[in-house]
Amino acid sequence: MAISDYEMIQAWRQVLSLSNLKSGETVTILTNVLTNPQTLQTATIAARDMGAIVNRLDLPPMNGEKSLSRDALAYVGTTPLTGNKAAMALLKESDLVLDLMLLLFSPEQGEILESGTRMLLAVEPPEVLARMVPTEADRSRVLAASAKLQKAKEMHVVSKGGTNVRFKLGQYPMLEEYGFVDKPGRWDHWPSGFLATWPVEGQSNGTIVIDKGDILLPQKNYVNEPIILHVEDGFVKKMEGGIDTELLRDFIETYEDPEAYAISHIGWGLQDRARWSVLGLYDREATIGMDARAFAGNFLFSLGPNTEAGGNRNTACHIDIPLRNCTVMLDGQEVVHQGKVVNEVVA
Repeated sequence: MAISDYEMIQAWRQVLSLSNLKSGETVTILTNVLTNPQTLQTATIAARDMGAIVNRLDLPPMNGEKSLSRDALAYVGTTPLTGNKAAMALLKESDLVLDLMLLLFSPEQGEILESGTRMLLAVEPPEVLARMVPTEADRSRVLAASAKLQKAKEMHVVSKGGTNVRFKLGQYPMLEEYGFVDKPGRWDHWPSGFLATWPVEGQSNGTIVIDKGDILLPQKNYVNEPIILHVEDGFVKKMEGGIDTELLRDFIETYEDPEAYAISHIGWGLQDRARWSVLGLYDREATIGMDARAFAGNFLFSLGPNTEAGGNRNTACHIDIPLRNCTVMLDGQEVVHQGKVVNEVVA
């Protein structure tokens, strides 16, 4: 169902207020040909109404000839900002960048954030944004969970479907996504509501079963039969299963990069307003699947790059895989029990 411009302007005002937008600050809106026009228009109105100086930086799309999907996360790393000194200067001089294009997994993003610029990604359809407008409660819940994760030395994930995998922790920082950017140099994503980190390099081992009904992204598919991943020393070394396994393997092989099989970020969803079941209700080319990434109680892991965490694995292949019905333990203490967040632990 469509969302009115009025509702979207109010949503933007809440997000910008939570992001500490002040009158006189410079906001640059980063766009491309795929940017949703309603999202752009309402963001511009809300920011100007709050007294901001608003610029728009429109950049051409890239990597379409290399990617097997129109999803912006299907081929990552090189961006329209690569070597673009003029665009980088504008973004680094901005107080707040609203990324309506999707800039991720690039050294340019890190450079912009290091300058102190706040950056908020918002590329989901307006109706998804409006359903999951972030709140202070979202922030509190994610940060409470983060405090637990920061202290942990090991994450152990099991499921009745056969998942039994251990990840050593402590090498990399936290990825705390609660939907707004409230301090200099912070990046976040509206909508969101999940927590993640990256395991110690080479110290992830066990079996991950992507079970029936679990989701592959950017494929945006519900798995119809189990895909069994055997993880050794931080990499998927063997994949077993039927046609879904063959499709996943073929997709990864197109990148011709062994680092595409590496375990990337790991964590769990904390957003009650995100739903596992809605992926099939949206146009697959209009959404990047944030409901799937953020729904409360999922175990979300990914394969591919770790540049977001300051690592050197810059593979163009990035696959996010949210699993249902898992139990997630930190040093033996459950934070998710069979797909349900243990609220007394992360509250």
